[in-house]
Amino acid sequence: MKASSRRDFLKALGVGAAGWAATTGCAVASAAAGRPPNLVFIMVDDLGYGDLGCYGSKAIHTPRLDRMAAEGMRFTQAYSGCTVCAPARSTLMTGLHMGHTPVRGNTGGIPLRASDVTIAEVLQRAGYATGGFGKWGLGDIDTPGVPERHGFDTFFGYYHQIHAHDYYPDYLIHNGEKVRLPGNEGRRRKEYSHYRIFEESTRFIREHRDRRFFCYLSWTPPHGDYVIPGTDPAWQRYKDKDWPHKVKVAAAMSTMVDTHVGQLLDLLAELGIDENTVVFFCSDNGAADRFEGSLDSSGPLRGAKRAMYEGGLRVPMIVRWPGRIAAGAVSDFPWYFPDVAPTLGALAGASDGLPDDIDGLSVMPTLLGQGEQARHECLYWEWPDYDWGKQVYRPAGLMQAVRCGDWKMLRPTQEQPWELYDLSKDVGEAHDLSGSHPELVAKLTGWIERNRVDPDPQIEPEMAAGQRYR
Repeated sequence: MKASSRRDFLKALGVGAAGWAATTGCAVASAAAGRPPNLVFIMVDDLGYGDLGCYGSKAIHTPRLDRMAAEGMRFTQAYSGCTVCAPARSTLMTGLHMGHTPVRGNTGGIPLRASDVTIAEVLQRAGYATGGFGKWGLGDIDTPGVPERHGFDTFFGYYHQIHAHDYYPDYLIHNGEKVRLPGNEGRRRKEYSHYRIFEESTRFIREHRDRRFFCYLSWTPPHGDYVIPGTDPAWQRYKDKDWPHKVKVAAAMSTMVDTHVGQLLDLLAELGIDENTVVFFCSDNGAADRFEGSLDSSGPLRGAKRAMYEGGLRVPMIVRWPGRIAAGAVSDFPWYFPDVAPTLGALAGASDGLPDDIDGLSVMPTLLGQGEQARHECLYWEWPDYDWGKQVYRPAGLMQAVRCGDWKMLRPTQEQPWELYDLSKDVGEAHDLSGSHPELVAKLTGWIERNRVDPDPQIEPEMAAGQRYR
């Protein structure tokens, strides 16, 4: 969306320049009153909307995340930027929705462009120490998309997301250099990658306790390959359950994540910086498997990861800032990953560093209960179908969805008709109303046509023969 289109969009919302200034003004005032807050953004992989106790789970033990929700704000209508990993991360980092963001394929190593501006770059220029830990997914080694070229002082973990499927890899990557894990060489399985990634993230927080920092924790669990060390206390909780092994491991990985979130929050308190640190927690998309009858990971929602239904897009989102965000607050404000960059920018008092053409808007007014909250006219998603055998995209397989108010319109492929749902009455998307509202279908179709452009070619970097990542 061009800057002029952005202004037209805000005008249509009734916000305009004055309203937009009001939306970000309290961030500037907050920054002037004292040091802007530290920002910790935790995004786990493939956790379902219904996988936390505070979102209704009866199967998975998540006491620390439930407590985090009780101490902060829980969103009931927060969304990923896409239904799969890499594109979702692209929308989060750039503030551009799936009709504009550069990485739209999910093959694992499609890089950001050198010209793309990430929220890490904005925060780095604003004086934040910036660290990333976990799965990047927006550019492999020696491409323009690597994190050290997009605002991260340090990044430790996986660059290519197919590499991240292995919890016992031969190496992880630190700022473009491979860090060998000797315990995993020769098919050994001694060094569980998530433990090492978590250790490095806590080291970063300790080292930067005396200056403002942005810590981006893109943890891989509970994404499959479903595996957890047999010595982990989380596994001991589920190992004797009358569930299939895969289900038990998935549940244990989610509880392990909960434990590590708790340890991180305890660390902030130990260092005396929790009251000046905003902590976000979410999943990168919907559950990879619904696990019906055991975990019920999608809760009341239809679908799961790789679908445009709510179960593929709607995610848990909890935000905690002691003394600033009301404890126990629950919000039904609909927002999504393109809004993360402007929200973090506003909290940091760095909104002026954001590009003019982003699609996202700051939800800081909702978080703090201050100022006028701008609203999206529509939220947009798409995802191209990829033929892994032929290694080509199938244009007719493009999935699309748009939400405007309580109306949600989607189609699973270009060859299928649009479906239309009223989410205020039908969160499970069981009753297609497209036949009775053709004028609305036409209106929303027109919005999509005006608010998306075709992507640049979605190309993997060159690989050595037989390699899936560098």
